[in-house]
Amino acid sequence: MNPLRASVRVAQALDVILVLIFVIIGRVSHKEDLSMLGILTTLWPFLVGLVIGHIIMRSWRHPFRVVWTGIGIWVTTVVVGMLVRLASGQSVELGFVIVTTIVLAVFLLGWRGVAVLVTRPRRTVTTR
Repeated sequence: MNPLRASVRVAQALDVILVLIFVIIGRVSHKEDLSMLGILTTLWPFLVGLVIGHIIMRSWRHPFRVVWTGIGIWVTTVVVGMLVRLASGQSVELGFVIVTTIVLAVFLLGWRGVAVLVTRPRRTVTTR
């Protein structure tokens, strides 16, 4: 498999897994149903936002970049996710929007920041 294609799939998978973790943490913290249907009900609006974010940002070009790829995916995931929740009759309260924005920033931008640091070429220090 092409290494670039593999890295795109890894980035997409990490984003999906982290959005799923966000949903599960939220449902657990609110003592909500952890059935597959319960999780999917909360998850699907954010997955729609995530997919749209990946398409808009053309994430396949630079999947690990924090700026602009990661920021665009994060913002789109939150905004579209909230709009889809609202359109589907799910609640969208200010506190939920704030927590979602912060947690998804940490998740979707955080792993990209770590990836940049880990894969950055090291400078060699020479001593005299």
